[in-house]
Amino acid sequence: MNIFESLREDHQKQRTLVDILVKTHGNSEGRDEIFTRLKHELQIHADAEERYFYKPLIDSDLTQEKARHSIAEHHEIDELIEELEQTDYSSPGWIAVAKKLHERVHHHLDEEEHEVFQLAGKALNETQKKSLGKEYREAMESNR
Repeated sequence: MNIFESLREDHQKQRTLVDILVKTHGNSEGRDEIFTRLKHELQIHADAEERYFYKPLIDSDLTQEKARHSIAEHHEIDELIEELEQTDYSSPGWIAVAKKLHERVHHHLDEEEHEVFQLAGKALNETQKKSLGKEYREAMESNR
C-alpha cells in the first residue's frame, strides 16, 4: 500500500469513530469508550502523518502551503479534544463541542483526500509513495 491508501484506510476509521461519538448520550461507558478510542486514533495518526507525509511535503514548493495548513488543522482538532477532556460528559456543552470536532475532522479528512493528495501525488515519486506508506503503517502499528 502506498501512503495515500494507508492514510485513507485510517481516515475511514476516524470518520466512523467521530460519527458514533456524536450519537452517544451523557456520562455513559459508550461515550467514554468511543471518545478514548477516537482520541488515541487521532493522536497517533497525526503524529505519524506529520512525520511520514507532511514532513516531505513541506520540502516541496508545490505542497508546502497545504502541508502547513493541514498541520495547523491537527492543532485545532487537538484543542477541541482538550476542551472535551475538560468538560463533564453529562454537560450539554459536551455534545456541542463534540459536534464541532465532528465537523472539523470531516472537513480536514475531506480536504486532505481531495486537495492535498492531488498535489502530493505530483510532488512525490512512486518510490517515495510506497516507502512513506510502509513507514507510516509501521509507526501506526507500533502505537496501536
